[in-house]
Amino acid sequence: MDPMNPTDTAPAPHTPYGTPDAPRVAVRGEAHLEVDPEIARISITISARGTDRRDALTDLTRRNNTALDLIKTYGDTVENLETGALSITPELTKHGRGERIRAYHGRVHVTAELTDFTALGELTTRLADLDLTRVEGPWWALRPDSPTHRQARQQAVREAVQRAREYAEALGTTLAALTELADIGADQPTPAYGYGGPAGGMRSAAYAGAADLAEEAAPLDLEPQRQHVYAQVNARFTLVPPQLTP
Repeated sequence: MDPMNPTDTAPAPHTPYGTPDAPRVAVRGEAHLEVDPEIARISITISARGTDRRDALTDLTRRNNTALDLIKTYGDTVENLETGALSITPELTKHGRGERIRAYHGRVHVTAELTDFTALGELTTRLADLDLTRVEGPWWALRPDSPTHRQARQQAVREAVQRAREYAEALGTTLAALTELADIGADQPTPAYGYGGPAGGMRSAAYAGAADLAEEAAPLDLEPQRQHVYAQVNARFTLVPPQLTP
Protein backbone atom coordinates (compact mmCIF):
# COMPACT_ATOMS: atom_id res chain seq x y z
CA MET A 1 0.00 0.00 0.00
CA ASP A 2 1.23 3.49 -0.89
CA PRO A 3 1.34 5.52 2.40
CA MET A 4 0.59 8.64 0.35
CA ASN A 5 -2.51 7.04 -1.16
CA PRO A 6 -4.44 4.97 1.39
CA THR A 7 -7.00 4.00 -1.24
CA ASP A 8 -4.44 1.75 -2.99
CA THR A 9 -4.82 -1.91 -2.19
CA ALA A 10 -1.98 -4.43 -2.10
CA PRO A 11 -2.23 -7.46 -4.40
CA ALA A 12 -3.98 -10.41 -2.83
CA PRO A 13 -1.48 -12.87 -1.37
CA HIS A 14 -1.13 -16.26 -3.05
CA THR A 15 -2.88 -18.99 -1.12
CA PRO A 16 -2.06 -22.67 -1.52
CA TYR A 17 -5.70 -23.64 -1.19
CA GLY A 18 -8.96 -22.85 -2.89
CA THR A 19 -11.58 -20.29 -1.97
CA PRO A 20 -15.36 -20.26 -2.47
CA ASP A 21 -14.82 -17.98 -5.48
CA ALA A 22 -12.02 -20.12 -6.90
CA PRO A 23 -12.29 -23.69 -5.61
CA ARG A 24 -9.41 -25.96 -6.46
CA VAL A 25 -9.06 -29.62 -7.28
CA ALA A 26 -5.82 -31.57 -7.03
CA VAL A 27 -5.36 -34.81 -8.97
CA ARG A 28 -2.66 -37.26 -9.96
CA GLY A 29 -2.16 -38.50 -13.49
CA GLU A 30 -0.41 -41.82 -14.12
CA ALA A 31 0.74 -43.76 -17.16
CA HIS A 32 2.25 -47.21 -17.65
CA LEU A 33 3.56 -48.30 -21.04
CA GLU A 34 4.99 -51.72 -21.87
CA VAL A 35 7.23 -51.71 -24.95
CA ASP A 36 10.03 -53.64 -26.62
CA PRO A 37 13.60 -52.66 -25.67
CA GLU A 38 15.70 -50.55 -28.02
CA ILE A 39 19.20 -51.59 -26.95
CA ALA A 40 20.88 -54.47 -25.16
CA ARG A 41 24.15 -54.38 -23.28
CA ILE A 42 26.58 -57.22 -22.65
CA SER A 43 29.64 -57.24 -20.41
CA ILE A 44 32.75 -59.15 -21.48
CA THR A 45 35.59 -60.06 -19.13
CA ILE A 46 38.77 -61.27 -20.83
CA SER A 47 41.39 -63.04 -18.72
CA ALA A 48 44.98 -64.21 -19.09
CA ARG A 49 47.46 -65.98 -16.84
CA GLY A 50 51.20 -66.45 -16.97
CA THR A 51 54.23 -66.99 -14.79
CA ASP A 52 55.86 -63.89 -16.25
CA ARG A 53 54.20 -60.49 -15.99
CA ARG A 54 55.15 -59.44 -19.51
CA ASP A 55 53.88 -62.72 -20.95
CA ALA A 56 50.57 -62.35 -19.08
CA LEU A 57 50.15 -58.81 -20.38
CA THR A 58 51.02 -59.84 -23.95
CA ASP A 59 48.54 -62.70 -23.81
CA LEU A 60 45.85 -60.42 -22.39
CA THR A 61 46.45 -57.88 -25.15
CA ARG A 62 46.12 -60.58 -27.80
CA ARG A 63 42.89 -61.95 -26.34
CA ASN A 64 41.47 -58.45 -25.93
CA ASN A 65 42.25 -57.58 -29.56
CA THR A 66 40.62 -60.81 -30.72
CA ALA A 67 37.43 -60.01 -28.83
CA LEU A 68 37.33 -56.38 -30.00
CA ASP A 69 37.95 -57.37 -33.63
CA LEU A 70 35.10 -59.87 -33.41
CA ILE A 71 32.71 -57.29 -31.95
CA LYS A 72 33.65 -54.71 -34.60
CA THR A 73 32.74 -57.10 -37.42
CA TYR A 74 29.10 -56.46 -36.52
CA GLY A 75 29.39 -52.87 -37.72
CA ASP A 76 26.53 -50.48 -37.05
CA THR A 77 24.59 -53.02 -35.00
CA VAL A 78 27.10 -52.22 -32.21
CA GLU A 79 25.99 -48.79 -31.05
CA ASN A 80 28.58 -48.40 -28.31
CA LEU A 81 31.80 -50.20 -27.40
CA GLU A 82 33.84 -49.31 -24.32
CA THR A 83 36.84 -50.73 -22.53
CA GLY A 84 36.66 -50.50 -18.76
CA ALA A 85 39.10 -51.50 -16.04
CA LEU A 86 42.30 -53.40 -16.81
CA SER A 87 44.31 -55.17 -14.13
CA ILE A 88 47.45 -57.30 -13.80
CA THR A 89 47.53 -58.95 -10.38
CA PRO A 90 50.32 -61.13 -8.93
CA GLU A 91 49.34 -64.39 -7.27
CA LEU A 92 51.50 -64.92 -4.20
CA THR A 93 52.42 -68.25 -2.64
CA LYS A 94 54.29 -69.18 0.53
CA HIS A 95 57.92 -70.15 0.02
CA GLY A 96 59.76 -70.93 3.19
CA ARG A 97 59.48 -67.98 5.51
CA GLY A 98 58.68 -65.53 2.77
CA GLU A 99 56.39 -65.15 -0.23
CA ARG A 100 57.06 -65.44 -3.92
CA ILE A 101 55.04 -64.63 -7.01
CA ARG A 102 53.56 -67.79 -8.44
CA ALA A 103 51.74 -66.29 -11.43
CA TYR A 104 50.23 -63.12 -12.85
CA HIS A 105 46.52 -62.77 -13.61
CA GLY A 106 45.32 -60.21 -16.12
CA ARG A 107 41.77 -59.03 -16.72
CA VAL A 108 40.14 -56.44 -18.93
CA HIS A 109 36.44 -55.54 -19.00
CA VAL A 110 34.58 -54.51 -22.16
CA THR A 111 30.94 -53.47 -22.59
CA ALA A 112 29.03 -53.43 -25.86
CA GLU A 113 25.57 -52.10 -26.69
CA LEU A 114 23.70 -53.56 -29.64
CA THR A 115 20.50 -52.63 -31.44
CA ASP A 116 20.09 -55.82 -33.51
CA PHE A 117 18.98 -58.58 -31.18
CA THR A 118 19.48 -61.34 -33.75
CA ALA A 119 23.11 -60.30 -34.08
CA LEU A 120 23.26 -60.09 -30.29
CA GLY A 121 22.55 -63.80 -29.88
CA GLU A 122 25.18 -64.73 -32.44
CA LEU A 123 27.83 -62.39 -31.04
CA THR A 124 27.20 -63.51 -27.48
CA THR A 125 27.70 -67.15 -28.45
CA ARG A 126 30.89 -66.45 -30.40
CA LEU A 127 32.37 -64.38 -27.57
CA ALA A 128 31.51 -67.03 -25.00
CA ASP A 129 33.35 -69.56 -27.19
CA LEU A 130 36.65 -67.69 -26.82
CA ASP A 131 39.27 -68.89 -24.35
CA LEU A 132 39.18 -67.40 -20.85
CA THR A 133 36.36 -65.06 -21.80
CA ARG A 134 33.29 -64.49 -19.70
CA VAL A 135 30.11 -62.91 -21.05
CA GLU A 136 27.35 -61.52 -18.84
CA GLY A 137 23.98 -60.11 -19.83
CA PRO A 138 22.14 -59.10 -21.78
CA TRP A 139 20.66 -56.10 -20.02
CA TRP A 140 17.75 -54.67 -21.98
CA ALA A 141 16.85 -50.97 -21.99
CA LEU A 142 15.36 -47.99 -23.76
CA ARG A 143 17.52 -45.06 -24.77
CA PRO A 144 17.33 -42.07 -22.40
CA ASP A 145 15.85 -39.97 -25.24
CA SER A 146 13.40 -42.65 -26.36
CA PRO A 147 10.05 -41.20 -27.52
CA THR A 148 8.39 -43.72 -25.22
CA HIS A 149 9.29 -41.56 -22.22
CA ARG A 150 7.59 -38.55 -23.84
CA GLN A 151 4.52 -40.62 -24.68
CA ALA A 152 4.22 -41.77 -21.07
CA ARG A 153 4.51 -38.21 -19.72
CA GLN A 154 1.90 -36.91 -22.14
CA GLN A 155 -0.44 -39.76 -21.30
CA ALA A 156 -0.05 -39.01 -17.58
CA VAL A 157 -0.96 -35.35 -18.18
CA ARG A 158 -4.02 -36.30 -20.24
CA GLU A 159 -5.16 -38.65 -17.48
CA ALA A 160 -4.76 -35.88 -14.89
CA VAL A 161 -6.91 -33.51 -16.97
CA GLN A 162 -9.53 -36.20 -17.53
CA ARG A 163 -9.67 -37.05 -13.84
CA ALA A 164 -10.05 -33.41 -12.88
CA ARG A 165 -12.87 -33.00 -15.41
CA GLU A 166 -14.68 -35.98 -13.94
CA TYR A 167 -14.52 -34.40 -10.48
CA ALA A 168 -15.79 -31.13 -11.92
CA GLU A 169 -18.65 -32.91 -13.71
CA ALA A 170 -19.61 -34.62 -10.47
CA LEU A 171 -20.06 -31.13 -9.00
CA GLY A 172 -21.98 -29.90 -12.03
CA THR A 173 -19.28 -27.46 -13.08
CA THR A 174 -16.19 -27.19 -15.29
CA LEU A 175 -12.48 -26.55 -15.01
CA ALA A 176 -11.45 -22.90 -15.07
CA ALA A 177 -7.65 -22.92 -15.16
CA LEU A 178 -4.55 -25.00 -14.54
CA THR A 179 -2.57 -23.64 -11.59
CA GLU A 180 0.17 -26.25 -11.19
CA LEU A 181 1.63 -29.24 -12.98
CA ALA A 182 4.58 -31.15 -11.49
CA ASP A 183 6.37 -34.47 -11.90
CA ILE A 184 6.12 -36.72 -8.89
CA GLY A 185 9.35 -36.13 -6.95
CA ALA A 186 10.29 -33.12 -9.08
CA ASP A 187 12.17 -31.63 -6.11
CA GLN A 188 14.30 -34.76 -5.66
CA PRO A 189 17.56 -35.56 -7.49
CA THR A 190 16.99 -37.12 -10.89
CA PRO A 191 18.16 -40.73 -10.97
CA ALA A 192 20.41 -41.84 -13.79
CA TYR A 193 18.93 -43.99 -16.49
CA GLY A 194 19.81 -47.58 -15.86
CA TYR A 195 19.32 -51.03 -17.13
CA GLY A 196 16.89 -53.66 -16.03
CA GLY A 197 18.03 -56.87 -14.48
CA PRO A 198 20.00 -59.32 -16.61
CA ALA A 199 18.08 -61.93 -18.52
CA GLY A 200 20.79 -64.44 -17.76
CA GLY A 201 24.55 -64.89 -17.90
CA MET A 202 26.75 -66.89 -20.24
CA ARG A 203 30.29 -68.05 -19.49
CA SER A 204 32.82 -69.60 -21.85
CA ALA A 205 34.80 -72.70 -21.06
CA ALA A 206 37.71 -71.51 -18.92
CA TYR A 207 40.35 -73.72 -20.52
CA ALA A 208 42.55 -73.65 -23.57
CA GLY A 209 41.19 -74.96 -26.82
CA ALA A 210 37.59 -73.77 -26.57
CA ALA A 211 38.00 -71.67 -29.72
CA ASP A 212 39.45 -74.64 -31.64
CA LEU A 213 36.21 -76.62 -31.67
CA ALA A 214 35.34 -78.20 -35.01
CA GLU A 215 32.00 -76.41 -35.07
CA GLU A 216 30.94 -73.08 -33.64
CA ALA A 217 28.20 -73.19 -31.05
CA ALA A 218 24.72 -72.43 -32.34
CA PRO A 219 23.64 -68.79 -31.78
CA LEU A 220 21.59 -68.22 -28.67
CA ASP A 221 17.94 -67.40 -29.24
CA LEU A 222 17.44 -64.44 -26.91
CA GLU A 223 13.96 -63.15 -26.10
CA PRO A 224 14.02 -59.37 -25.46
CA GLN A 225 12.69 -58.36 -22.06
CA ARG A 226 9.71 -56.01 -22.30
CA GLN A 227 10.37 -52.59 -20.79
CA HIS A 228 7.98 -50.87 -18.37
CA VAL A 229 7.86 -47.08 -18.49
CA TYR A 230 6.02 -45.16 -15.79
CA ALA A 231 5.09 -41.49 -15.51
CA GLN A 232 3.24 -39.64 -12.76
CA VAL A 233 2.25 -36.00 -12.43
CA ASN A 234 0.44 -33.89 -9.87
CA ALA A 235 -1.93 -31.28 -11.25
CA ARG A 236 -4.04 -28.58 -9.64
CA PHE A 237 -6.93 -26.77 -11.29
CA THR A 238 -9.36 -24.08 -10.31
CA LEU A 239 -13.06 -24.73 -10.89
CA VAL A 240 -15.89 -22.52 -11.93
CA PRO A 241 -17.73 -22.16 -8.58
CA PRO A 242 -20.41 -24.86 -8.54
CA GLN A 243 -23.98 -24.30 -7.41
CA LEU A 244 -24.27 -26.66 -4.48
CA THR A 245 -27.77 -25.72 -3.36
CA PRO A 246 -30.24 -28.60 -3.71
